[in-house]
Amino acid sequence: MKLTTKERKKFRVRNNLKKFSKDGRFRLCVSRSSKNISAQIIDDKKNITILSSSSNDKVIKSLNKKNKTELSQIVAENLAKKAAEKKITKIYFDRGVYKYHGRIKILAETLRKNGMEF
Repeated sequence: MKLTTKERKKFRVRNNLKKFSKDGRFRLCVSRSSKNISAQIIDDKKNITILSSSSNDKVIKSLNKKNKTELSQIVAENLAKKAAEKKITKIYFDRGVYKYHGRIKILAETLRKNGMEF
């Protein structure tokens, strides 16, 4: 089966992260569309999603923020609060197919400001 360019890039980034994820850190996977952004913290050893936050959540949609960069900041703050409750501070940042630029960069910087280490 032949993979597309996006799939090859996604697997390349993800496999490099999984090589170094031996010290009990979780993976923060980010996905975005033209209007929304979502992030989830995944435990690769158990293959489960621990936490997730999205701009489609009812709490975030009720804020009526139309700027996409503001949405990514709010999603990051929400995820950082949930991670602090579960005492998760060290993660690996999986940007997937996306460049570390724009909304992805804002999400990562907001997570760092709120106490996440990666």
